[in-house]
Amino acid sequence: MQLWLERFLKYSPLHFIDFVYGTSQPSSLDKLPRAAYEEYWKEFKETIWEIDNIDEFEEKWHAIVTKSGLTDHPWLSSVFDLRKSWVPAYVKHVFAAGMSSSQRAEGSHAFFKQYISRRNSLMDFITRFQRALSHQRQNELLADHIDAFEKPQCALLMTMDKQMAEIYTKAMFQKFEQELMQSLPCFMELKMDDASKAIYKVSERKRGKTRVTEVVYDKYSDQWSCSCKGFEFIGILCCHALALLKREQIEYLPNKYILNRWKKTAKSGFVSDSNGNEIKDCENSSLLIKRSRMFRLASDVIEHALMSEEGCELLSNNLNDTRVTLELLNDRVGPSEVGGSSSQTRYLKDPKRVTHKGSSKRVKGAKEKRMERGIRHCQQCGQTSHDIRRCPRMANTTTSPSNNEESTPINLSDPLFDEFDSMHGPTK
Repeated sequence: MQLWLERFLKYSPLHFIDFVYGTSQPSSLDKLPRAAYEEYWKEFKETIWEIDNIDEFEEKWHAIVTKSGLTDHPWLSSVFDLRKSWVPAYVKHVFAAGMSSSQRAEGSHAFFKQYISRRNSLMDFITRFQRALSHQRQNELLADHIDAFEKPQCALLMTMDKQMAEIYTKAMFQKFEQELMQSLPCFMELKMDDASKAIYKVSERKRGKTRVTEVVYDKYSDQWSCSCKGFEFIGILCCHALALLKREQIEYLPNKYILNRWKKTAKSGFVSDSNGNEIKDCENSSLLIKRSRMFRLASDVIEHALMSEEGCELLSNNLNDTRVTLELLNDRVGPSEVGGSSSQTRYLKDPKRVTHKGSSKRVKGAKEKRMERGIRHCQQCGQTSHDIRRCPRMANTTTSPSNNEESTPINLSDPLFDEFDSMHGPTK
């Protein structure tokens, strides 16, 4: 699968992918004439994405190319030469979880564009990137919680629908239920039946068009396979095969068609490397992750115990013994060590506090000092709108010389007084 994706990303004509989807007209018009693009792009799209047989695809392709007059078009010819690397009819036998070649990169770009941009600095980018990963992990934990404690509502009153609601995750169950609903209007016709296999022709009416597929049942291996390669490509049985199972009155989906990766218990196992060692996401898992795993395990144990009275009694006794043991363990272990790892783990501590250098007190301004002293009152009248220097009472009273000051005697023989007497009369 990885090799196929690398080849696809290296050699696939991405402009043509935009062309058949109709999402990028400028790039498509740069490659093809406008008249051919506007008239035949729907036929190209149906030929590429709705035909599962290789011979039928090549026949329909040559017919459209000849009809549109693009037989000798150099770019279209080079695209067709690489058809084994990108046309679904050639690659749908490879499991890809239903993803296209560029979907992984485009999905990642669309997700991280919500948090980062080209204008971010390096430190801002790191902060935003970590925030995006935290939100992604939080959404994953929320989905795990929903799968562990919530049961989806079944739209169909079928035993198989209820079975897969208990096994699949919520997201995958919705996809399976959609396939199961699409299998109801399918029509089946037996084409061949011998000692080794049986071949059925399944007609599906979708969006006003009829799609015909071929389902083969191998009697020796007890295996169903469809020409659409839905199970091989996505990992969920397609509606055509489900229609045949319903016709054969098979109520429960066989385990061979249930992949482990789509189950609710997929994370209960472990992933190993080439040497057989377990691969962990992180050394110190958070308490939320541990809690989720323990709840899932406890839920499975309780479901098995409820099947019999002996199982309930056995589980109750074991839980009581386990609770007593854990209480004794928690009493011996300090609160800081509960949920921790081995004694060799080193933790980072806060740095020691040091005294600041320089002045220990900040210099305060005159205005700040006046505000700290409170509201000033006039010493003469007691009002707050002025002080004693601007008090109106002080302005109306005459001040006498201080006891510490000596008064200067008036000399009446001064010539100034003679001039004053000549003008205004004698001074008394």
